[in-house]
Amino acid sequence: MTTALPPLDYVSLFQNLPDAYLLLAPDGTIVTNSDQHVAVSLLPREKAVGRNIFEAYPSAPESQRVLHESHEYVRRHRQPHTMPLTRYDLARPAELGGGTEERYWQITHYPLLDARGELQYILQRPQDVTEKHLAELRSQEIAQALAESQDQARFVLEALPVMIWTSQADGGMTAFNQRWLAFTGRGKQESLGWGWAQDIHPEERAEVVRRWQQAVAAGQEFQVEFRLRRHDAHYRWVLVRGVPRVAEEGRPASWVGGGTDIHEQRELVQEMLLANEQQAQLSDQAYRAYQLVQSQKAAFYALFQQAPALICILRGPEHRYEFVNPVYQSIFPGRPLVGLPVAEALPELVEQGFITLLDRVYSTGEPFYGNELLVRLDRNGDGQLQDAYFNFTYQLFEEDQQKAGITVFAFDVTDLVLARKALEALRDGAGG
Repeated sequence: MTTALPPLDYVSLFQNLPDAYLLLAPDGTIVTNSDQHVAVSLLPREKAVGRNIFEAYPSAPESQRVLHESHEYVRRHRQPHTMPLTRYDLARPAELGGGTEERYWQITHYPLLDARGELQYILQRPQDVTEKHLAELRSQEIAQALAESQDQARFVLEALPVMIWTSQADGGMTAFNQRWLAFTGRGKQESLGWGWAQDIHPEERAEVVRRWQQAVAAGQEFQVEFRLRRHDAHYRWVLVRGVPRVAEEGRPASWVGGGTDIHEQRELVQEMLLANEQQAQLSDQAYRAYQLVQSQKAAFYALFQQAPALICILRGPEHRYEFVNPVYQSIFPGRPLVGLPVAEALPELVEQGFITLLDRVYSTGEPFYGNELLVRLDRNGDGQLQDAYFNFTYQLFEEDQQKAGITVFAFDVTDLVLARKALEALRDGAGG
């Protein structure tokens, strides 16, 4: 026995389709739409049916023009037409706050023909791709910001008036800035790895390499003076210093350092020593003092003023500001720093533990390296704390073989940290 099927209710069937569909008359009048379309279009069915599509769903003129051209294509060619990614904003109902809602769509129109081949309806299938499109735009913006930041970092390395180098954790060199390559006259590939050592004077080469390997093995700061072969085959005295970038597990992940030509200073001191052997001890002290003052205060202070990093010098166990460069001061516009102890100038740092860190570095002599550490700063002195992230180093310095103070080198990496976190959130969202 065959059970008779009830008559089909095609309108009800259409409205319950599990996707967004809009049925139009050839002139653009709305015949009906699916429940899914009602949901994404933000307009009840009874307010849409019987009205022209552009009257029911008004949007920007350019958006309507693109939609109208797709309709015209279907009317003229009786063929489906898929529109390019299109922005078509929708009016938000008053109960949802009013205004307009930014939307991006992938829309295809299909012709529905009668038995004679005449156009009877236009079926629209819109896909709301707003979230995906905005996520892609944000991802592109983040990628561009990261690329620009990397370009800026490369520019800074090339602009600094010192010879900059970087190495991997095992001590093999990975990069040199143009000043180093111009000084030695060698190509980059010749200098990478351990190739740079070939330009050290033969009398110092073994000792310099030994001390570098020792610093790498211990993960400690590296500083040494030696003669480096210049592009004209003359050897000149240079002061080279390197510091490790410590990974989360406490071991160096890489190294960064710089070299400064101190040949004239060195030669001057040697002449002083030769001129009066009886003043050898005094001259040696004068050389060390000259080297310290000249390299750290004169040359470095001038460099610090122009450097893009945040740099300050803290004097004595109370960590009194002796010097801050313009970039450091710009973090605290209008707040006096020089002459004041850190705890008095920036009291918000006390509870965050940074004074304790300074005390430890001053007491033990062990440097501290902070990587992407969160610091809450009262930039304007109005009591409003703002979050910022910094890479920084606290390094003890001595004068006359006595503890003198702490140097602070820092970079504001807030934008990079926030950009990376935003990118990670996007990736996590995409993976979910």
